[in-house]
Amino acid sequence: MSTLGFRRLAWNAVECAFVASVLMLGTPIHAASSAASEAVCDIRADYALGVEDYPEAIRLHENLLRQDPNDALAHYHLGYAYGMNHDAAGELREYRRAEQLGLLQWDLFLNLGILFLENQNTSAAIDALRMAAKVGPRHPEAHFNLALAYERAGLLQTAQKEILASLALEPDQPDAQNTLAVIYAEMGDDESARAVWAKLVRNDPDYQPARRNLDVLERATTNGRPELRLSMIADSSLSPR
Repeated sequence: MSTLGFRRLAWNAVECAFVASVLMLGTPIHAASSAASEAVCDIRADYALGVEDYPEAIRLHENLLRQDPNDALAHYHLGYAYGMNHDAAGELREYRRAEQLGLLQWDLFLNLGILFLENQNTSAAIDALRMAAKVGPRHPEAHFNLALAYERAGLLQTAQKEILASLALEPDQPDAQNTLAVIYAEMGDDESARAVWAKLVRNDPDYQPARRNLDVLERATTNGRPELRLSMIADSSLSPR
């Protein structure tokens, strides 16, 4: 199954852009920070996040929370810093605390869903990503990652609906187009999958996931082994993190 996701932190404290964390599949995507003036818990702590100094961001947010343990946004930002510092347990704990304190921010649920996807908890990922799409319906990332969770759960028609919603908001997403083609192939619609991959290859000959998947589809169609086709299409979409 395809498992691309990326973390996104929406804020504008010091006008820093946050680089997306690509899990798998295709070319890394970069996401700029959204304008969210309310999403600043502390200038210095959030500046550390903006310049990707995650140990310092952790230290400063922990200090902030010692002063105000009920600062939901600080818990969220601390969780984000933990996640980028490879502490998944701390990340989950702080996201949950932010949620318990009532933080209703789309990218909190996006990142929570991605964390669940990373840990193979598809059901929890769907719940979190559905909330991300509900709170932030105009953000293609929310629909994109929700589609991946549905695809992993085998809910292909629902996955198709969400990936098309993502592409409607931002058509120029090669990874989303590739994922749509994977979903088509898994649904048995080889013609639609082939058309999407062929267009991707024409538009960007260096985009390897589409080229590999198109080759897999052609070889699988020739040898008539659909079970091999689906596993190979998914596997060939993966790239090291």
